[in-house]
Amino acid sequence: MSSPGTQVHPLDEVRILDLFAGPGGLDVAAHFLGFKSVGIEWDRNACETRYAAGLPTFHADVSVMRETRFDEIPVSVEVLAGGPPCQSFSVAGRGAGRAALETVKKFIRRLVSGEDESLIDKDLHTLGVDPRTALVLEPLRWLLKAIETEGRDPYRVIVLEQVPAVLPLWHVYAELLRSGEGRLGGVKYEADCWELKTEQFGVPQTRTRAVLVARLVGSGTVERPEESHLPFDVRRGRGNAAQVRLPTDSDAKRRWLSMAEALDAASALDDSSIDTSRLRTKGKTKFFVVSNYGSNGNPKNRGRRLSSEPAFTVTGKISRNKVYKSGSDYEAQRSDRFTIAEAGVLQTFPHNFPWSGNDQAQQVGNAVPPRLGMHVLSSALRGTAPSKDELTRSTTWPAVTESTAEELRAIGCGDQSRCPQNGHKVTRAARKSAP
Repeated sequence: MSSPGTQVHPLDEVRILDLFAGPGGLDVAAHFLGFKSVGIEWDRNACETRYAAGLPTFHADVSVMRETRFDEIPVSVEVLAGGPPCQSFSVAGRGAGRAALETVKKFIRRLVSGEDESLIDKDLHTLGVDPRTALVLEPLRWLLKAIETEGRDPYRVIVLEQVPAVLPLWHVYAELLRSGEGRLGGVKYEADCWELKTEQFGVPQTRTRAVLVARLVGSGTVERPEESHLPFDVRRGRGNAAQVRLPTDSDAKRRWLSMAEALDAASALDDSSIDTSRLRTKGKTKFFVVSNYGSNGNPKNRGRRLSSEPAFTVTGKISRNKVYKSGSDYEAQRSDRFTIAEAGVLQTFPHNFPWSGNDQAQQVGNAVPPRLGMHVLSSALRGTAPSKDELTRSTTWPAVTESTAEELRAIGCGDQSRCPQNGHKVTRAARKSAP
């Protein structure tokens, strides 16, 4: 497998197209599995991280790219992947998307039925559907575009992920993909969708995602990725270590991974960018985290997690979480914060991933956890779990030269004339590594 920094040409033999690619969660997963990918991302800061990491990228709006630049997507792409923006569906947001679920279901069916897309777009605008909510239709539009474009083959595999509230939409997707009706032109897929808990795949945080996997009929059955770890019981008594679920001899799976275990493992790597010494007491990493969010409907009731437990869901506001060293006098302490590199590790990005540009905490929070991505992609593309060696290597990112980053920037942005409107209004931030 070649390093992102040593590829002959960034778009040669690309197999995976990552819509709404963010800083590269799925692309990082694909790399460690040995697959080449290209992403489409409209946020300039996420693109800067991707260029620094050696990830091929189009700095573009997904809809515009589909409508006017579809021919630029390599014909070698056979996997369509992506996670449409989730803010309007997320329980952390106002939930406009959740309220519009039934409406969006109808639009999905209208797209497949063959109705004029301009009329569908007009109705989306007239009904006042949040533009971010409408983006959940984009993977389907891309699939139909590939089917209807001469010289293109239907995508062999489709992998989509979103917040749990979107699962009903994935069920509609799966039903239509299995049918092959309307604009699908008889192209049928084996398809299924599930809720997956990240801590059950070795991610040191509790986060639930709605995942859809589809494979062209004849390409093999679709099976739920097999969990490698036990679930974490979020209902256990607060602060009572005796109630933490530990594995027994009868358990086939490992216990979930804790924050301390993940950060300590990262800090022990060669040239590690992680230093947990400030969080240690008597030689052990012991701390607890006070969430930026309220719990049980009370915004003042901030949840807490021990370092011996998985993290809360890592969001774009993780830098606001307060971190205290464990001890009886913690209230007299000054609270700490996770660094960007530490937040990235809690998302299972490599410890030395080159976070760049601005809004880095938001980039981290928006990303798909690469470890979850490895399990989902490996199951979807190979029918197996990622190997132990692949998972071990995924902790360190290969070095990428500045010349490679500049080459990718030239491909992704060029003269900036085709980048999103005002996409470069702010001067590009200098490349910088995570603290």
